[in-house]
Order: sequence, then C-alpha cells, then structure tokens
Amino acid sequence: MNIPNTLTLARIVLVPLVVWLIVTHEMTAAFVLFLLAGFSDAADGYLAKRFQWRTELGAYLDPIADKLLLMSIYVTLGFSNHLPAWLVIAVVSRDILIIGGVVLAWMLGDPIEIRPRLISKVNTFAQIALVAIVLADNAFTLDLMAFREVLVILTGLLTVASAGWYVIDWVRHMSGSDGAGASAPPKREDRV
Repeated sequence: MNIPNTLTLARIVLVPLVVWLIVTHEMTAAFVLFLLAGFSDAADGYLAKRFQWRTELGAYLDPIADKLLLMSIYVTLGFSNHLPAWLVIAVVSRDILIIGGVVLAWMLGDPIEIRPRLISKVNTFAQIALVAIVLADNAFTLDLMAFREVLVILTGLLTVASAGWYVIDWVRHMSGSDGAGASAPPKREDRV
C-alpha cells in the first residue's frame, strides 16, 4: 500500500464522518473535512504522478472514493433540505447510469474505457463548488442563497448534459462506431 492509496482510503473513511456532521448540523466541521478530502485527492493524484506511484488499485479506488464522497454529501444535503431533491436525483442518477453502463458493457464482453469529456470535468467542478458553497454558507452564515440558486440550476444543467454525452459515447461504443476495441483499466488521472 503506497501513500496515494493510503490517502484515498482515508478519504473513504471520512465519508461517514462528513455525513454524520451534516446530519448533526456541524457544518463548520463538515466544511473543513470536505476541504481536507479535496486536498487529499489533489495530493494523492500529485504523488502518484510525480513519483510514479500509480497502481491498478489506485486507478479504481480513487474515482470510487470521489464518487462515494460526493454522492453521500449530495444525498445528505438533500435529506437535510439544503439542496433540492431534483438535483440530488439528477446527480445520483447520472453516476448510477455511468456505473451501470460500464458494468453492462463489461458483462456483454465489450468493456468501455471512460474518457472524461470537458463537459464532465466542468460538471464535476460545479458539483464540488456547490457542495463547498452550501457547506460554507451554512457554517459561516454568508447569505449566499441567490448565488446558490444559480449554481444549483447550472449544476443541474451540466449534470444532465454530461449524462447525455456519456449515453451517446456508450451507444457509439456498443454499436462499434467509436472504433475502440477492448479497453485497459482506467488511468488514475481519469475522472468521470
């Protein structure tokens, strides 16, 4: 187990703690741990790349840790009425759709390599920014409701657009029109 994988596992361990802090309305601590998780994600990626500490385990664990943290926080913020239910459903459904598509392609003997598109990277940034702003606004009473509402709509649109692109990519792959053959395991720096 190398340092990047240890940081990734620590991020997974933080998930129930962050959820508990949100549920118990300890938003300042939840915000700080969310920032810590973000720094650990950046650090494990940097270390893996800089020192060639990439592993197959890390290539799978890192995106799982990221998705687990984000989806758990979205669901918790939704149940706590800090985010609208429609957005939580869209965010979680998109990730389930992507994971389901990957698993189905693998089961059908035609594995698909997830290639993150620009829309997906922008969507992930918007999702992370929205969580940070909601947690910070609740932790420090910043009165960012108007900004939050705009970011909620933007994140929702980006989530739907990103899901649409992945569906198009999946259909192209499964129909053979993308020219891809069997794919390799995802690279550590790839993000869904």
